[in-house]
Amino acid sequence: MLNNDRLLVQILLLALLGACLWVLAPFWSALFWAAVLAFASWPLMRLLTHWLKGREAAAAAILTAGWMVLVAVPLVMLGFNLADHIRDATVLVKSLQVEGLPPPPAWLGDLPLVGDRLVAFWLTIDQQGAAFFATLRPYVGQVGNWLLARSAQVGGGMLELALSLVLVFFFYRDGPRLAAFVHRVLERLIGNRADHYLELVAGTVQRVVNGVIGTAAAQAVLALIGFWIAGVPGAIVLGILTFVLSLIPMGPPLVWIPATAWLAWKGDYGFAVFLGIWGMFVVSGVDNVLKPYLISRGGNLPLVVVLLGVFGGILAFGFMGLFLGPTLLAVAYSLLGDWVGNGNGDALEPVEPLEKTGHQR
Repeated sequence: MLNNDRLLVQILLLALLGACLWVLAPFWSALFWAAVLAFASWPLMRLLTHWLKGREAAAAAILTAGWMVLVAVPLVMLGFNLADHIRDATVLVKSLQVEGLPPPPAWLGDLPLVGDRLVAFWLTIDQQGAAFFATLRPYVGQVGNWLLARSAQVGGGMLELALSLVLVFFFYRDGPRLAAFVHRVLERLIGNRADHYLELVAGTVQRVVNGVIGTAAAQAVLALIGFWIAGVPGAIVLGILTFVLSLIPMGPPLVWIPATAWLAWKGDYGFAVFLGIWGMFVVSGVDNVLKPYLISRGGNLPLVVVLLGVFGGILAFGFMGLFLGPTLLAVAYSLLGDWVGNGNGDALEPVEPLEKTGHQR
């Protein structure tokens, strides 16, 4: 017979859980990134706690302060350099309006099939520069509105990042207790398979962190070397921007292609060719070698499952999908493996109800 009191308690608990999730909804992204950051750097937390003789709060405060410095300083540098480059772009546009375009480069006319047309188009723009800029003027307002909307999104992202850096302190300090709580919840749900799935999730996230962050760092260093050799101004800022854009598919070309075009515009054709080859085969090419190697290390999941999870997760969930996608696919793959391996469809071993175990005693 259905116990109405027990059903009412369950409904109230579900309502309470839903209300809690509603309250936390605005902070899901910040909580998620704080958890990923704490998990990825947990070996540092353990090492620092050992050095400080078990003082977890002090170790958490030091690590959090270190992350704030590592994140805040590059962002401030990037902001100042972007302001300088915006001023330079404004001066360039004004000089083009007054002096017109420089003479077309010699190699432009030597291009097969389209060289003569491109030179004629170049001269047409130079002769009708004022009219050309006049035709662009109606779109300036639209571009300004787009930039304003994007700047608002960037500002919101900065606030979210700041909140993540604050929340990471609590994940550092209370990490073991949170992990124990999650373990107990999973034991109540799936019994003795809780350890397996906790290790699966932890291993998947760690492999993705190693693969994505490690590859981004390698691409940023290689891009920085290329910018220094080619003499591109603001090489450090461009290297930082390469690291950020390396976290998304096809991100680094958004940095080295404009830098290559700038070198060609300045007439440094040799360095432009060098940077184009360096960017295509070294900076972008390392992504195809290093990321699969780092992701596939230390795991028994097929590499294609993790890679599909990374790219599909980004398309489905945005930037958070970088870690959500492969984790979901890994758990689903393991669940199906358990189900097929058991043969009878009982993939999990649920815990027996408390009432039943009480009667057996």
